[in-house]
Amino acid sequence: MMAKVRLAIVVAMSNNGVIGKAGGLPWHLRSDLKRFKEITQFKPIIMGSTTWDSLPKKPLPGRLNIVLSRDPKMEAVGGIICETLFEALDIAREHAADDGADEVCVIGGANVYEQTLAKADRLYVSHVHADVEGDAHFPAIDPAVWRVTSQEAFQKTENDDFDFTLTIYDRVK
Repeated sequence: MMAKVRLAIVVAMSNNGVIGKAGGLPWHLRSDLKRFKEITQFKPIIMGSTTWDSLPKKPLPGRLNIVLSRDPKMEAVGGIICETLFEALDIAREHAADDGADEVCVIGGANVYEQTLAKADRLYVSHVHADVEGDAHFPAIDPAVWRVTSQEAFQKTENDDFDFTLTIYDRVK
């Protein structure tokens, strides 16, 4: 029997819940990008087409890149396009199991997070210590559903716009 492959969401959000602005990130946090790579490396990642388009280098190396899109003209060179979340999860879990990865990571954007939050087992949330303007938001994290299992604070460096705290939440129900 196949071991259960966890579904994880990886997101950076501001104090006011903003995760994006005009198709990109509303901040630069090199320290968080390093953590993102450590969390997602060698695991299948699922993203929406706007997130794919925002990547400076495509596909993200060392990971199976799965892009959700209903656009038949969409191209994702180096990635796999899926029309439905069900199809994406099926492919991602199969690859994770074959590769010995313990989780599949959803990396955005807002619509994909909304579709997967109720299905997720774990959240990796970089809480950015700032209020910023943006047009994409992450839903509220319900403390009745999610328990904090780990927190690590990061002080702003010359490569970061803000301080942030990486918090890991695991589903309790």
